Amino acid sequence: MFSFQLTARSSEGRARAGRITTRHGDIETPIFMPVGTRASVKALAPDDLTACGARIILGNTYHLYLRPGCEVISGFGGLHRFMGWNGPILTDSGGFQVFSLARLSKVDEAGFAFQSHIDGSRHLLTPETSVAVQVCLDSDIIMCLDQCIGYPAEAPEAEAALALTGRWARRCQKAWQETARPENALFGIVQGGMFENLRRRSAADLVALDLPGYAVGGLSVGEPKELMHAMADFTLPLLPADRPRYVMGVGTPADLVEMTGMGADMFDCVMPTRNARNGQLFTRFGTLNIANARFRDDPGPIEAGCTCYTCQRFSRAYLRHLYMSREILVYRLNTIHNVHYYLNLMRRMRRAIVEDRFEAFRRSFYAEQEGENP
Repeated sequence: MFSFQLTARSSEGRARAGRITTRHGDIETPIFMPVGTRASVKALAPDDLTACGARIILGNTYHLYLRPGCEVISGFGGLHRFMGWNGPILTDSGGFQVFSLARLSKVDEAGFAFQSHIDGSRHLLTPETSVAVQVCLDSDIIMCLDQCIGYPAEAPEAEAALALTGRWARRCQKAWQETARPENALFGIVQGGMFENLRRRSAADLVALDLPGYAVGGLSVGEPKELMHAMADFTLPLLPADRPRYVMGVGTPADLVEMTGMGADMFDCVMPTRNARNGQLFTRFGTLNIANARFRDDPGPIEAGCTCYTCQRFSRAYLRHLYMSREILVYRLNTIHNVHYYLNLMRRMRRAIVEDRFEAFRRSFYAEQEGENP
């Protein structure tokens, strides 16, 4: 069964640590979820993810519905066996991907009518369809279908989207109660654009459904960083303290630190994997671009003291050579480091919260980021 328990709170702010229990294992929060959109975290095998410390990964309804399709994955008993990952899985509803990828998409009360970005085939993604696909995938956490809007958006557009999101959430809940097993937990998604009054209304509407968890959606859609943080800071306290709080699609290491301090428990973002493939590597002392000529003869690891497989075995010089030669191995090695960095950052924050020194950790994080990378 799915459950959530708070285990520690910061005495100086809203940062908190907890434990999510699923049938595929426990998840200590705050946690970062590597993104495995198409049943694969790019460049990594499940054993790599386990070695990096991953406890839960994210898949996507839109992509898996289109390819390979539910009938294929259900033949394996669900997404876990299909992709060889034994830990918990969260699946997004597909709404954001229709918003950002699909051709000729149209939204109305029924759902999203769209053409596949793969072959142009026509589909209708309804709240019921989204839940059905996620139940077929047998996700540990499934998300309500929501309408995401871009930035900037006027208040009437944001208000209409949040109202539709609320109505869809009730349909998702009904479909979930009729078709899902108790271990498939349903999370609602708060919308409302960049308007506090609309965010408050959306949160109240969803909290009234008494769902197992809640997410803050509609962020990182083009708005200024300060506005994104302000909306998260306003919205997170509106969500129940005894349920997991998930900020979707965020973000940089600093975003994770700031929003953990605001009381967020869960995060996902493609940044560590995408940036790894582009040669940008995260360290405690800021980012480095492995293509930089100064690393040509550098015998040191990406980050001194890092315990990831890449840093324990390979030099910056070797990684630069692979990257400049476009050798496939570099994508795996870079991604291992970046995913390890993100997950280790979350571990360090959890420890700081448990030891009630989160604000001191936060200050030291920025001091290191502004320092010189050895």
